[in-house]
Amino acid sequence: MSLNLCSSFADGYNSNSQKIRVLTENWVHKYIYCPSCGNNIDEYENNRPVADFYCSKCKEDYELKSKKDKIGKKIVDGAYTTMIERLQSDSNPNFFFLNYDKNSFDVTNFMVIPKHFFVPEIIERRKPLSSTARRAGWVGCNILLDTIPESGKIFYIRDGKEESKDKILEDWNKTSFLKRTKDFNAKGWLLDIINCIEKLQKQDFSLQDIYQFENYLKLKYPNNNNIRAKIRQQLQILRDNKYVKFESRGKYKLR
Repeated sequence: MSLNLCSSFADGYNSNSQKIRVLTENWVHKYIYCPSCGNNIDEYENNRPVADFYCSKCKEDYELKSKKDKIGKKIVDGAYTTMIERLQSDSNPNFFFLNYDKNSFDVTNFMVIPKHFFVPEIIERRKPLSSTARRAGWVGCNILLDTIPESGKIFYIRDGKEESKDKILEDWNKTSFLKRTKDFNAKGWLLDIINCIEKLQKQDFSLQDIYQFENYLKLKYPNNNNIRAKIRQQLQILRDNKYVKFESRGKYKLR
């Protein structure tokens, strides 16, 4: 896999944004495969409102977002209301995020975030455009990358180093059970517990370790008066879906 976007490919375009769009889409189409099944992906026709790429085998859709220099904590996206509506529809795509060096045009990071990690709370509503703007009152949004669990950020390229295809497919399939959870509140709980587990930064952990996040979860869910029971319930769901392994009473292990 070449990590260079081959800037000469876009010599016929005048606009920088057009050049980057052409370069990044060409690179993705040439080198990136579907993380769900490993099949080659294809491009949709230009200006399709929902997605940029699709897999003809497993029917997954992907939208590409690109950014120069560092990925950062958030990615600028389109209209806020449109994004929230998409989260609730079956046509919501998975997201490819490409990060490139503005001088060398080398891809430094490339990852996919499965759509089942997208819940309303990771979408930040931006301020409406001013009354003097061409689209006065328009409200955009940001995708808050730092609120998404690390298990929801599957890297093909990390800091210029390529990850193996087997690991990418394994990482994708590890959390694919989240697709079955349609209710945002129920999914939010699962994602919060996954985040808590990741913050521990260890493979083996105990129920008491997760109880340390009780106050944090109480602030997020003030109407829940039995946080510990909810924690145990979520750990059972994660165990049943083979995300964690039950070792012994109150003891767990990340798979």
